[in-house]
Amino acid sequence: MRTVSHATPLRRAPVQRRSAERLTRILDACADLLDEVGYDALSTRAVALRADVPIGSVYRFFGNKRQMADALAQRNLERYAERVTERLTETEDGGWRGALDAVLDEYLAMKRTAPGFSLIDFGNQIPVGDRHAVPNHRVAERLTELLSGYLGRRPDDDLRRVFLVAVETADTLVQLAFRVAPDGDEKIIEEARELLRAYLGRVLD
Repeated sequence: MRTVSHATPLRRAPVQRRSAERLTRILDACADLLDEVGYDALSTRAVALRADVPIGSVYRFFGNKRQMADALAQRNLERYAERVTERLTETEDGGWRGALDAVLDEYLAMKRTAPGFSLIDFGNQIPVGDRHAVPNHRVAERLTELLSGYLGRRPDDDLRRVFLVAVETADTLVQLAFRVAPDGDEKIIEEARELLRAYLGRVLD
């Protein structure tokens, strides 16, 4: 399968702790403002004001709001991976069914509670309203890295393809669930879970 490109890199990576903390405040402010005003009304100046940093600090890391949203999407993916990893350490069976529940449940939790996530998620909707395939490839690649060892399987092209199909399927159905109900229609989510179990049971059992 093709190599997946990474999200837009920072203009300048933070080196000192103070700089890293400033970057965190900028991304936190970006996430909060996305929920309050949306992507179109988002501005680097508003983010700087909310983060209580000079506008130059924002431009030190990002050339524009698109790059800032990309960085937030990448942070979302990193935090998601951390949440899934933590959940897997608490799952005793070590099978793919427990892993599926962890992957889906943690995504739903972030969708419902993480600031800015409902608009940006992992970058699929930047610009907001358009959906792009590349972020789902990144998610599938990360899940392959996380779950291959957990499941005792080689992270080969076949496993990557399985996870990509699962990620694309889950993404489509979860988006549908959240269009039907603000917090996600539970019946559609359960239909998605059953569909994924049927597919993964066929290829992973």
